[in-house]
Amino acid sequence: MVSLRLKDGSEKVFDKLPTGEEVAFSISPKLAREAVAIRVNGDLKDLNQPVPDGSQIEIITKATEEGLEVIRHDTAHVFAQAIKDLYPDTQITIGPAIENGFYYDIYPQKPLSVDDLPAIEKRMRELVDADIPIVREEWNRDDAIPFFKNMGENFKAEIIEGIPQGQPISLYRQGDFIDLCRGPHLPSTKKVGHAFKLMKLAGAYWRGDHRNVMLQRIYGTAWATQAQLDEYLHMLEEAEKRDHRKLGAELNLFHMQEEAIGSVFWHPKGWTIYRTLENFVRRRMEKAGYVEVKTPQLVDLSLWEASGHWEKFGENMYTVENDEDKVLAIKPMNCPCHVQIFKQGLKSYRDLPLRMAEFGSCHRNEPSGSLHGIMRVRSFVQDDAHIFCTPEQIISETKDFCDLLKGIYKDLGFDSFKVRFSDRPEKRAGTDELWDKAEEALKAATQAAGIEYSLNPGEGAFYGPKLEFVLKDCIGREWQCGTLQVDYSIPERLDATYVGEDGQKHRPVMLHRAVLGSMERFIGVLIEHYAGKFPVWLAPVQVVVASVTTEANDYAINICEQLKAKGIRAELDIRNEKIPYKVREHSLQKIPYIYVVGKREADEKTVAIRKLGGEQQNVMAFDQAMQELYAEANAVVC
Repeated sequence: MVSLRLKDGSEKVFDKLPTGEEVAFSISPKLAREAVAIRVNGDLKDLNQPVPDGSQIEIITKATEEGLEVIRHDTAHVFAQAIKDLYPDTQITIGPAIENGFYYDIYPQKPLSVDDLPAIEKRMRELVDADIPIVREEWNRDDAIPFFKNMGENFKAEIIEGIPQGQPISLYRQGDFIDLCRGPHLPSTKKVGHAFKLMKLAGAYWRGDHRNVMLQRIYGTAWATQAQLDEYLHMLEEAEKRDHRKLGAELNLFHMQEEAIGSVFWHPKGWTIYRTLENFVRRRMEKAGYVEVKTPQLVDLSLWEASGHWEKFGENMYTVENDEDKVLAIKPMNCPCHVQIFKQGLKSYRDLPLRMAEFGSCHRNEPSGSLHGIMRVRSFVQDDAHIFCTPEQIISETKDFCDLLKGIYKDLGFDSFKVRFSDRPEKRAGTDELWDKAEEALKAATQAAGIEYSLNPGEGAFYGPKLEFVLKDCIGREWQCGTLQVDYSIPERLDATYVGEDGQKHRPVMLHRAVLGSMERFIGVLIEHYAGKFPVWLAPVQVVVASVTTEANDYAINICEQLKAKGIRAELDIRNEKIPYKVREHSLQKIPYIYVVGKREADEKTVAIRKLGGEQQNVMAFDQAMQELYAEANAVVC
């Protein structure tokens, strides 16, 4: 008898060693149809492998993240088989599952183009429909190397040569196609389904080294169902319409140019959004008890060496030398400078918590290939703050920060967010004892704040664990923005102390936190979230007063001045153009309101109000319209 224990604690008994498929079918035929892999004693395995007696098991379905990753990996293998069928002389290299799909790097004799993708997709669907069994084989490393070399697959042979001698390797065979892979994989190609699409081509150096040969990388997307694929493709279509680079140019918000790669040229309208957002956050921080500071751009290299940043980020930091032979670094972050302010004068436990904020201008030498509009730049401003506190204050400060962050996100149009807990990375500062203390403290604080989180292993900052706050925009994309990190290391390295209630010196705990992350990136997120149609309080121009005839020009000028005097961002349009032309032009500029005035409106002291996206216009007394607009414009910022 074979006994297996399910995730819910129940037991399944079989006469002989069952496969994962047989286990799934014994539970439910529907589960067997949805199953893509099985977890055996914590490890993912193929469904067609026997399950050992006494195992703890869990059936993985295509509805799970892990199941979807298996589908995407198998889709990559089907792609590679299709490539070998259509272009036999092409060498294949690696094809991992990635977010939303997969890619495969290939080395064709003749480069492929986007025109070739439909034929490859067609062949992939044929392979899926053929229901080809996918069979795992274990090979000896020394047999596999000549096998792949004889096939002309030199890249695969090179990968295997990097595996330690004597270590068995796994190959997966589907029909005449065989590929090196750890698995797991589906039982057959049929389970891959048709919910995939090849998306684009790019270049990629073999093993990421520019000294190696250039390969072609084909990206694809793959999903568990056609509905999911359709939803994803619709999201991409929407994302293209909302691209902040395109809207930034159309709405005259900003531009980028070669003479300042990775830096933003803010135009008046874009800078209005920037200042409005900055002042909004500043007011919220002031209410939450933060003090604002400003620290230098250039700081002696010795400070960055002492803090540990030079060792971690040195290659991405800009440096200059002065005539005193000193090396100065342009700051990539604000934390060491904030410690210097904390250290000025003796601090007592009564001074804590000290919440120190800065809209700090930072520079990082990001690789040119990673730059993306204002989302990824080299010159940026962080809405940065550091809370110096006692260990006992970590819980209350974490809770207060989460409440602050929730309120800001809600007013910016994001009602919910996810939280990821990132623990110690492989390369880090501080002892394991300090890391244990920091991780335990942050987990306890997170639980006390009532926040659910998922684990993000190994992705903490080099000085401490962190919470990552992930927003979801209106078309379903996720953006990691806010962070909170617990740091015992930098106060130790930079010798920050306070006098405790016992009269002795103690190290403060340093909580690094940001709500938006970088101003530039968050504005890019807002542009795409709202598709340029900002809420009234954030819109660079809140209302345009447009005259119908020259007889109404004086009235238009007068009410526009009144609006400006009230603090409303108003513009005047008394050009000699027809009103439909004016309305269309300002609508394309995403102006929330247009006040149309003609002779009748001038005589009756009214305005005809056109709201962006509305078909109707509403005639209202100007004084009432101004009061309602003022209230809407200040609903958030006041």
